[in-house]
Amino acid sequence: MSDKAIRLSGIGGPEVMRLEDVEVPAPGAGQATVRHSAIGVNFIDTYYRSGRYPMPLPAGLGIEAAGVVEAVGEGVSHVRAGDRVVYFGGGQGAYATRRTMEARPLVKLPDQVRDEVAAAIWLKACTVEFLVERCAKVQAGDTVLVPAAAGGVGVLLCQWLADKGVTVIGTVGSDAKRAIAAAAGCHHVLAYHEVPAQVRALTDGRGVDAVLDGVGRDTFTASLDALKRRGMMVSFGNASGPVGAVDFAILSTKGSLFATRPTLFDYYASAEDFELGASAVLRKLCDGVIAPHIGQHFALGDAVACHRALEARETVGSTLLMPG
Repeated sequence: MSDKAIRLSGIGGPEVMRLEDVEVPAPGAGQATVRHSAIGVNFIDTYYRSGRYPMPLPAGLGIEAAGVVEAVGEGVSHVRAGDRVVYFGGGQGAYATRRTMEARPLVKLPDQVRDEVAAAIWLKACTVEFLVERCAKVQAGDTVLVPAAAGGVGVLLCQWLADKGVTVIGTVGSDAKRAIAAAAGCHHVLAYHEVPAQVRALTDGRGVDAVLDGVGRDTFTASLDALKRRGMMVSFGNASGPVGAVDFAILSTKGSLFATRPTLFDYYASAEDFELGASAVLRKLCDGVIAPHIGQHFALGDAVACHRALEARETVGSTLLMPG
């Protein structure tokens, strides 16, 4: 059976993705060949496909998957053939049955972590780790607002924060998503239109210590209004579109707020940072603190339908592409 991969020859809507036969080369120095068993789908994939985040074309798509190492090239010692691994990064191309890639991002999986769980959680969990621990530096006893608390990242944020001793206020768009957020450890689940008034009521008028907002444009103003004086706004995603131009003075008028727009790769750029974050995520996984809510599976050949559902906010929790 030939190997298959989603390829892009142009940018645009989901229809620009094509499932094609591909040749997978043998690994060179510093590389490994991985046969995928499950592929993680992330909203950032739609940014690359649509051109919001530019990349050279033609190209593959996808940055996260789990599978088995089939071969390694010269100089690779941290993984070997037969190892079960998970990764994010290493360039675009995870939407494939098999690929040869840079070996550095590959992380060996413990026996107790299934491939599907790893693919559904890895990039999102690493995102949660850096947001909570190294960006917002959330402490036990804090109160944190999580927009889209039933999404793939939102569920993990609720789990991680609740385990840390944080009071979690989440927002969702439906009753079904309300139940998911509550099950993930969200202490108070609100509708979007209830922010910031209900947040103020729940905090005796004080506001939250931090907002971890992956929604973007539609929630930005309400998220700022939910913060306490000198609170931290972390805007880490654009699910509803980019926030756009912001008058910097708004931070002073709303209480001398702090604000940042971080990216995962800046927090996992060095070998030391990567080891710090990955080790923390593996501990949480093995201890059962975090677990994905896998809401839907799509066949690799149904990537177009997958992206349409994702952008229409019809998905719940994490989404997987299955290579075969």
